[in-house]
Amino acid sequence: MAMDKILVTIIGALGIVFVYWFFFGKREKAVLVLDSVDILVKGGYFPSIVSIPVNKKTVLNFTRKDSNSCLEEVVISDFKIKQFLPLNKKISIEIIPTKTGEIMFQCGMNMFHGKIIVK
Repeated sequence: MAMDKILVTIIGALGIVFVYWFFFGKREKAVLVLDSVDILVKGGYFPSIVSIPVNKKTVLNFTRKDSNSCLEEVVISDFKIKQFLPLNKKISIEIIPTKTGEIMFQCGMNMFHGKIIVK
């Protein structure tokens, strides 16, 4: 096999590995929450995945540091919550999940997402 074909094959294989890592390799760990959690809203939600116990009141404290208008509100559809998030102010949202599973939350434009895992 010619050197140019070997080089193209190696570069192609490295490209495939990079694409796989970029799209499928990043997995954020869930943050275990017992009573309350502070969620920073800046270019997304940090942490974006939280784990909470079922049938227990949990307080989600959102603080928006990003002036992007998309992040001005948070929506938690399962609890019918749509809350405005003023810039640089902590907003607390109390939830009591009654069943296990996943609850999604997102910005008002549905561009930034987070997840609550209820165990």
